[in-house]
Amino acid sequence: MAGVVVIGAGQAAASLVARLRSKGFEGEITVIGDEPAVPYQRPPLSKAYLLGEMALDRLYLRPESYYAEQNITLKTGLRVDGIDRAAKTVLAGDQVIAYDELVLCTGSTPRRLPAAIGGDLDGVFEVRTLADVDAMAPRFSEGARVLIVGGGYIGLEAAAVACKLGLKVTLVEAADRILQRVASAQTSAYFRALHTKHGVDLREGTGLARLTGDGHVTAAELADGSRLEVDFVIVGVGILPASGLAEAAGIEVDNGIKVNALGQTSDPHIWAAGDCASFPQGGAQMRLESVGNAIDMGELVADNIMGSGAAYVAKPWFWSDQYDIKLQIAGLSTGYDRIVVRDAGDGALSHWYFTGETLLAIDAMNDSRAYMVGKRLIESGKSPAPEAVGDPATDLKALLKA
Repeated sequence: MAGVVVIGAGQAAASLVARLRSKGFEGEITVIGDEPAVPYQRPPLSKAYLLGEMALDRLYLRPESYYAEQNITLKTGLRVDGIDRAAKTVLAGDQVIAYDELVLCTGSTPRRLPAAIGGDLDGVFEVRTLADVDAMAPRFSEGARVLIVGGGYIGLEAAAVACKLGLKVTLVEAADRILQRVASAQTSAYFRALHTKHGVDLREGTGLARLTGDGHVTAAELADGSRLEVDFVIVGVGILPASGLAEAAGIEVDNGIKVNALGQTSDPHIWAAGDCASFPQGGAQMRLESVGNAIDMGELVADNIMGSGAAYVAKPWFWSDQYDIKLQIAGLSTGYDRIVVRDAGDGALSHWYFTGETLLAIDAMNDSRAYMVGKRLIESGKSPAPEAVGDPATDLKALLKA
C-alpha cells in the first residue's frame, strides 16, 4: 500500500497527518514540503518571531522528532514538479512517489509587485515564509525608513512591529480606507487611530506608482505624486491560492482547488485542505485564509480518508495582534447592513455585524468575553437583539440562554 502523500508542509498538512495517526491510520504517510524547515506556525512570523520574542524551535507545530516517532516520512526542501494521476504518482526532482490518496495542502503565495514598478529591487520583501522574515529581520534597525504597501492585517501587523522597534513607518493603502475588504468603517477607524497614535504615517486612498533605486530600493513614488526616501519596503497586498499543481494535473480549479463537501477534488483520490482549497458554502465555492480553516479542513480530510463521510461546515475565526491590542474575529461579515458598537469599558470594545436582525460576525478589540459569546451565538445560529448587544448593561452570557 502506497498510503497517503501530502504535498505542502504547513498547518493543514500538520493537522491532517496528526489526525490520521491519532485515529489509528496505519498506512504509510509522506509529507513533502518545499521549505527546508519542519512544519511551523506562520502567524508569529511577522509578530513575536520578528520581534525576537519567539525562538525558532517554538515556531514548530511539533518537534522534528514527532514525525519519526509517528512513522511519518517528512521530505523537506523538496519541490513537487507534477502529479501523474493515471499512475498515481508525484514527481519531485528525481523522485517518483506513489500514493493511494493524495492531499494538496499547498497553501497560498503572496501577491508580488510587478518588476516593471520596481518589485524585483533588493530590499523589497513579502511576509509569508520563515525565509522571508529571516531575510528582512536585519533591516529592522532603529531609525530605518520602511514603506509598507497594503493596509490589510499583514501590513498593519508589520507596521506595529516596526514601530515597536523604533523604525520610521509609512503605510500606503490604495483603497479609501485600511481593512476596507475585510472590516467595517468603524473597525478601520479604530485601527487608523491606533497606528496614528503610535507614529505611523498612514496614507489612505494613495497607491504606489513605482519604486526606484539602482539595484536596491531607495525611494517610492506614490500615485498622488509624492516621493518618499526609503531603506526597505514590505509588501502586503494579499495572497493567491497555490493551485498551479492541481490545474496542471487537470484538476478542477475555482478560486483555488475546488473540493466537494468531503474535501475531495474532481479526482476522488486527490483531496485538498487549507488556503489552497475552495469548498461549497451557501450555493457557492468559498475559500478561507486562516489557521482555523487549515486545522479544521485538514482534520476533516483525514477523517474522510478513513471513511467518515462528514461534510465540512466552516466556523470562521481569525485574530490579529497589533501593539497591545488583540483583535479577535468570528463569523463572516459579507452582506452586513448594520454595525452595533459595544463599549464594555477599560478599553474593551466590540463591533457586531448584522444584516437585518441576523448576527453575522463580530470584531472584538481586547474583549475576549464579547468574542467568545459572539462566536458561540454565530455558530449556534442565534441572533440577539441588536439593541441588547449595544447596551453595556446587558449580561452577554445571558444572550446565550435566550
